[in-house]
Amino acid sequence: MGRKFPKQTIRDIDLRGKTILLRADYNVPLTKRGQISDDLRIRASLPTLRYLLEQNCKIVIMSHLGRPKGKDLKFSLKVVADHLSKLLSCPVELLDDCVGEAVHQAVRRAPRGSILMLENLRFYDEEEADDLTFAKSIQRAVRADYFVQDGFAVAHRAHASTHAITLCVPGLAGLLLEKEYVTITEAMNKPKTSVGCGYWRRES
Repeated sequence: MGRKFPKQTIRDIDLRGKTILLRADYNVPLTKRGQISDDLRIRASLPTLRYLLEQNCKIVIMSHLGRPKGKDLKFSLKVVADHLSKLLSCPVELLDDCVGEAVHQAVRRAPRGSILMLENLRFYDEEEADDLTFAKSIQRAVRADYFVQDGFAVAHRAHASTHAITLCVPGLAGLLLEKEYVTITEAMNKPKTSVGCGYWRRES
């Protein structure tokens, strides 16, 4: 599959023991009670996460959820971190911010083979503004060796966590992004009556 993909993926680099900043798309639908009503996007990220865990990486996940106005804890990623922990059968620690010294210390102390999740990127207006200073602040906190883009539905957006961050740390594609690109490319080259994964709605 890799030869059909134009960019380097996580399988093309020796990532053993590296710190990975992973952009996932965990903008999942929630019920009125704040529970996840459809976890398909979370499950779709599992192959990438499992591969990175096999490489004994320290994984720091970042994502957004909804359209909060400032730090609205109704849109906290805690429900996602808890659900992901159950799916992987390993702890996923949610940090209470995505920048700052407290985040840096938490990431620094975390052992290899662990997973941390940054709090909702959209608690900061700088995220959607593709602010380079904000992206640099994320990288200063995480000190990642590589940035991995695995958020297929947000990869086209010029946001700090999808574009500006690539100016701060070397980037690779995750397995989900690779899979979706190859699927769509093959569908365009050899169209069929019914194609595609069908579960990725365009982001609002």
